Amino acid sequence: MKKVFISGCSSGIGKSLAYTYSKKGYIVGLGSRNMVALNLVKKECEEIGGCVFIYRLDVRDHKNCSLVASRFQLDAGGIDFVIANAGIGGHDNLFSGKSFEINNILKTNLLGMTNVLMPFIPFMKKERKGTLVCISSVAGFIPTPHHGGYSSSKVAIRMIFDSWRPTLKRFNIKTVTICPGFIDTPMVAGLGKSFPMKSSNQASQKFVEIIEKGTPTFIYPWPYRLLIWIYYITPKSLYNFLILKIFNKPISKKINNIEP
Repeated sequence: MKKVFISGCSSGIGKSLAYTYSKKGYIVGLGSRNMVALNLVKKECEEIGGCVFIYRLDVRDHKNCSLVASRFQLDAGGIDFVIANAGIGGHDNLFSGKSFEINNILKTNLLGMTNVLMPFIPFMKKERKGTLVCISSVAGFIPTPHHGGYSSSKVAIRMIFDSWRPTLKRFNIKTVTICPGFIDTPMVAGLGKSFPMKSSNQASQKFVEIIEKGTPTFIYPWPYRLLIWIYYITPKSLYNFLILKIFNKPISKKINNIEP
């Protein structure tokens, strides 16, 4: 049986990924700070035949992440896939005079990814197999007002994977960057709901397919590929004028452990 560990599984994409992998017969490890919600996810996964282990996980705590990684590999008998999904949305609170909001987003989304993934790499290197997955975002290509912390964290993790890819490939370790647009989760608010959108269940099924193929970078759903192309050919002065008119308010809520 293949083994997968997923962070940020109490709701949203992480929760849907847990269901999808359980249906496929994987041994599934789930990590989150919200143990009440995680126990409910575990129960629902087991009802559809999943073999599930759950762990209290704070992705901002590298020691906790290392302990959980070691524990899951012992419980499951190894590792095949690790998905760094945990993250938070939210706006920068730009005029507050305080950096707490933006720093919390950066720490959770960026350091949370490296904290989750890196403890598994030595084992994968030794076994010369495995797949690491990060959940980036279309926001890592197209910046929007009020969300500089979120956008920068998502482009940073994509760049980290682009840097890791040639080195890890030597050891047959695949690196997959998933870049969702708006997915129908509790994080999306306001004008964001008017954009092309898929359900978290639809997204998770497609993501599992892409992860198993080992596709390096995947943007989903497809209309966002066109939007990214339009962004790159549009003069930045015109883009800045238009985007401020469109997004004059934040487009995501500040909710923990939900992606993208």
